[in-house]
Amino acid sequence: MVCVKSLTLVAASAALLTPTTLPAPPSRPRVEPVAVRDDAVRAADLLAKVRDCTRVSRGRYRRDAGAPARIPVCGTREVVYWTADMDIDCDGRPGRRCNRRTDPLFSSATAYAQSNGRALSAERLPFIVVPAPSRIWDHRDHGVRGGSVAAVVYGDRVQYAVVGDIGPRRVIGEASYATAKALGIRPDPRRGGAPSDVTYIVFRNSRVKPIEDRDAAALAGERLARQFVGRPGGRRPDAYPLPVEAGWASR
Repeated sequence: MVCVKSLTLVAASAALLTPTTLPAPPSRPRVEPVAVRDDAVRAADLLAKVRDCTRVSRGRYRRDAGAPARIPVCGTREVVYWTADMDIDCDGRPGRRCNRRTDPLFSSATAYAQSNGRALSAERLPFIVVPAPSRIWDHRDHGVRGGSVAAVVYGDRVQYAVVGDIGPRRVIGEASYATAKALGIRPDPRRGGAPSDVTYIVFRNSRVKPIEDRDAAALAGERLARQFVGRPGGRRPDAYPLPVEAGWASR
């Protein structure tokens, strides 16, 4: 017994003298770069196609209430587009990021609803906001409606989205929390957004059903974008009927 106890004391003493290996500190999550497929339509491809503007709006929009009205809506056979800022739309189904506490202007409704009748989720669904119909421009006359497919371009990123909400009559440049986040724009409804250089391209006469199908919007957006920039695999240009409007006849 004495020998056993002595050996135990020796072992215990050795354990105390042995340096203790501390666990490694937790590593920070790795931020992965945005993966872009080799055959994906790039931001530069789309911006090159909308460099010039044939105006289809009767007037111009403001970035924000009280700002000068300088933003026209432009158009081609396939698309309508504008370049503005990005305000954050957090309306719709409440969540952790979009609710009455995070957004003082929060509304639980969106102009267009999901297939089950519930409001869209700005946190989960990339969507853009179009101005309410007015004398300046009526999106309905140009093949734009709830569920229309849009490409939103900011810097070197492209995010496909749907038309999901309607905003003020005289202001343009707004998209959902999810759209901003995907583009690397701060999505905070109070202090987020981008001050300029966001291009919104809406593909005329397109539509995603159900409107909440994010994957379907991405697939349709890529296909329509490929056609728009002149790559194979999209719809034929004659699949987009021209509206009976003098301003489009010269295109």
